[in-house]
Amino acid sequence: MSEESTPLLRVVSPGATPEEVAALVAVLSALGGGQPEAPRPRSQWAAPHRAVRRTLPHGRGAWRASGLPH
Repeated sequence: MSEESTPLLRVVSPGATPEEVAALVAVLSALGGGQPEAPRPRSQWAAPHRAVRRTLPHGRGAWRASGLPH
């Protein structure tokens, strides 16, 4: 058998009712396993560039510039 024609699920017990097979398929499909979970976006709080300090202002008016946003 080729990969395309291989069944994903095979019922071995001949006494399984259609409802039992449907319940089993529902449980297995709810477990997932198809595609991997998409990566979560990184918060800006955890961004690497935030760990690097910027240089402190120096020179004339440095104390005033240190409190102002850049």
